[in-house]
Amino acid sequence: MPADIPALAEFIRRHPRLLVLTGAGCSTESGIPDYRDLQGRWKRPAPMNFQAFVGDVAARRRYWVRSMIGWPRIAASRPGPAHAALAQLEAAGHVRLLVTQNVDGLHDAAGSRRVIDLHGRLDGVRCLSCQARWPRQRMQQMLRAANDDWLRAHLPQDVATAPDGDALVQELDFSGFEVPACPACAGVLKPDVVFFGENVPRERVQTVLQALERADALLVAGSSLMVYSGLRFVRAAVQAGKPVAAVNLGCTRADASLALKVEQPVGTALSELAHVLTGAAALRFPL
Repeated sequence: MPADIPALAEFIRRHPRLLVLTGAGCSTESGIPDYRDLQGRWKRPAPMNFQAFVGDVAARRRYWVRSMIGWPRIAASRPGPAHAALAQLEAAGHVRLLVTQNVDGLHDAAGSRRVIDLHGRLDGVRCLSCQARWPRQRMQQMLRAANDDWLRAHLPQDVATAPDGDALVQELDFSGFEVPACPACAGVLKPDVVFFGENVPRERVQTVLQALERADALLVAGSSLMVYSGLRFVRAAVQAGKPVAAVNLGCTRADASLALKVEQPVGTALSELAHVLTGAAALRFPL
């Protein structure tokens, strides 16, 4: 066992009221790609921007084509070792609150009970006009029903998946693709997630900040912290004099502020950590 795992276990023992912030690295072992390389640079084209989605019909149409192709992979994903280990640590009393930047719902599926989905959940759809919410699976059915002819004519056979239910589709004619409107008011439907360029709901941020005030320390797991929505909590912890530890392969935007860093695959590291702290091997979920 690497020496930094016992050090991380001791960090958690010394700080029993632990707040955990997770990122894409927790879900890569579930087959969901991440956004950035070990240096924090984009691996793929930047994801959909909120302003483009709202203001450009062609961009919105392109998004829903890619989402329709990519959604089944998210829907079929199962928790990995990082999710299982964090659920075990919560059950053993080591985690007071888990805040995730992921939108896949896998922490809930693994059994974590105190979870805040900072960026929302991809399994829901929201109307931007009347605020009605619908299951994402219903949207999938609506997309397929409205585009049966387009799918037969244009849908490629082999498409690479991308983060957050996206798919890497190039050089398709999207003009004939129909995006269904809200069944309640005919408004624009959007995944119930926070897009790039969109603000995290203020009450959600305040809930996390209040929990951080009551916490002894912050643990970051599987996040490069390149996005401010997560980095703000590290900065708030440091400003309050609370130590921050991280488990992440590659650099983070807060490396200089960390009291401890474990640079290992997050699933491996957290599974070993759960074993040290609970005496039980982390559960494995079938992928």
